[in-house]
Amino acid sequence: MDKKFVEVYTDGACKGNPGRGGYGVILKYGELEKELSGGYECTTNNRMELLAAIVGLESLKMPCRVNLYSDSKYLVDSITKGWVYGWKKKGWKKSDNKLALNVDLWERLLPLLSVHEVNIIWVKGHAGHPENERCDALAVAAAEGNNLQKDENYS
Repeated sequence: MDKKFVEVYTDGACKGNPGRGGYGVILKYGELEKELSGGYECTTNNRMELLAAIVGLESLKMPCRVNLYSDSKYLVDSITKGWVYGWKKKGWKKSDNKLALNVDLWERLLPLLSVHEVNIIWVKGHAGHPENERCDALAVAAAEGNNLQKDENYS
């Protein structure tokens, strides 16, 4: 049986960096569309970008073929250029021997990239891309919301 094809649009936002943060996700499967978002008391923009991708992929109930869209060069380049795999191989150390950041989130994301067939696509942020703009609005609204969670692994 062929895997279902899903488009996952993601964005993260932070008011201050670090500061209040949020993520926004749009999932599209055929004519169906679902929006997800969440906000955090104190976090970073990169953490919210990663979390958006994680939440989008974790919400899929079976292995799928996925086009994942992000305006985060950190997320896109770390995966497509293979940096994150090198960091993991070297005990989460970068080429300068400093510890990689956001290891807890990378450890959640990498297995999802194995479960699903993920094609990661960079989109220019704040450039009129309708789904990216909507994800940004969801992320900003979540960051400005009242029910903020604590980002337990951000220090």
